[in-house]
Amino acid sequence: MSEVSDASAPERVTTIRRALLSVYDKDGIVDLARSLLDHGVQILSTGGTARMLQEAGLKITRIADLTGFPEMLDGRVKTLHPKVHGGILAIRDNDQHMQDLGREQIETIDLVVVNLYPFEQTARMEGIGLPEIVEMIDIGGPTMVRAAAKNFRDVGAVVDPRDYTAVADEIAEQGGLSDATRFRLARKAFQHTASYDTAIFSFLNQLDTDGSRKVASSLFPQKIEIVMEKVQDLRYGENPHQQAAFYGELQGNEPTLARAVQLQGKELSFNNLLDLDAAMGIAASIDGCGCVVIKHSNPCGAAEGDDPAQAFRRAREGDPVSAFGGIVAFNRSVDPEAAGEVTSMFLEAVVAPEFTPEAREVLARKKKLRVLQWGDLRGYRRPGLDVRRVSGGYLLQEWDTDDDLGGARTVSSREPTEEEWQALRFAWRLSRHVKSNAIVFARGRQLVGVGAGQMSRVDSVRLAASKAGERSKGAVMSSDAFFPFRDGIDEAVGAGITAVIQPGGSIRDKEVIAAADEHGLAMVFTGRRQFRH
Repeated sequence: MSEVSDASAPERVTTIRRALLSVYDKDGIVDLARSLLDHGVQILSTGGTARMLQEAGLKITRIADLTGFPEMLDGRVKTLHPKVHGGILAIRDNDQHMQDLGREQIETIDLVVVNLYPFEQTARMEGIGLPEIVEMIDIGGPTMVRAAAKNFRDVGAVVDPRDYTAVADEIAEQGGLSDATRFRLARKAFQHTASYDTAIFSFLNQLDTDGSRKVASSLFPQKIEIVMEKVQDLRYGENPHQQAAFYGELQGNEPTLARAVQLQGKELSFNNLLDLDAAMGIAASIDGCGCVVIKHSNPCGAAEGDDPAQAFRRAREGDPVSAFGGIVAFNRSVDPEAAGEVTSMFLEAVVAPEFTPEAREVLARKKKLRVLQWGDLRGYRRPGLDVRRVSGGYLLQEWDTDDDLGGARTVSSREPTEEEWQALRFAWRLSRHVKSNAIVFARGRQLVGVGAGQMSRVDSVRLAASKAGERSKGAVMSSDAFFPFRDGIDEAVGAGITAVIQPGGSIRDKEVIAAADEHGLAMVFTGRRQFRH
């Protein structure tokens, strides 16, 4: 069985005599080329890269002059030629390979510097058509990268401009690249082409042959690839002894945490990001001018108001004690008044579609407060699929984004009043964002109590009642799943609840409805469960 390398053999340094440079992202390419030329490296190049290098006064050889063939098919064919790939793929200590090159008058290529057409960025552009996106599927670039990476024993493959300086320095010092460097670059090159091809597959997999979006039944193909790019390393994970990093999806233009702009404050933590994600979903689900306060991924306060400042004050009232050290999210632009309210207490972070310049001045007084801006949330829907890791695999599902109450029906003898209906709709929208077993108390468009993550539903009711206190008098209750027994209804009545919304579906629904009628409660069945594990 062959090995990648012989640990007992001394590390080789492969001399770099000829380099092929062909890049879409031209950042730093002139400096790299100049350094290579200064150390006796001949440079081959193509298209726009060659033009840029020549305009910079550098002596290069165009690929068309090397191969004897012009670029063809609007640039689709430039480097697909034996004089290119023979020079890259030949094994230097294989006599037959070198005889083949000699017979065909092909010279070796020792360094390939290539980065690819920006497929992901193009696919995210608004108003761009499928033909334009297809033209961003690079062919020659990945072929050269894979060839160079395959032949890493003799060739360096550079795909990342951030590696230019280290590569140039090593060539300047040693005249070439070490085994370790070439192997490291090869791993990175294969990761680069794998991610690129996966991005293309992921995009095309969403489409039918006419370019239109597939129907929902096509969401789950037989194989699926997940491609992400590191956004940042994190100080640690959920706990200080766990290492962590934040990765972002490459597709889509929707507002997301990965694309949010941090305007000020301390570095974001793993737990901050979890809470911010929960905050984003809830803020987007509030119709009017709304605000939500998040603690440990659950809302401890949420409300609508006439303006952001009032919305924040009403949200904070939901649980003032738990709001301390929480995450606050707005679904409207934050003005100076709202910013002043936010800075009146200790918070970990505040996020909104945008902040006025005056609001930013107010928030800047709290230097450690993390302030993020993520763009307009109106019409927002979570992109992609909900992906969760389990031992040995992943669970994928559609996001639960449906708050529709079109199929809701009153099952009690008493209909909810219009005021109760308003509160029931608000509570129902919130309950799908609360960890199961989830109970939400609301009055009007204000959350007044939450029971989250309890093992029994009646305990969640008791917890919500204890959080709400006297504010539960005349409030309504939402439950993310059915009540298995009437005890939850009895507890709610004791707290002062007047109306309940729940999915229904228990074998004891008749007993639960009878309890509602006995206490004069209005009860609505939605027919839809909202578990959040």
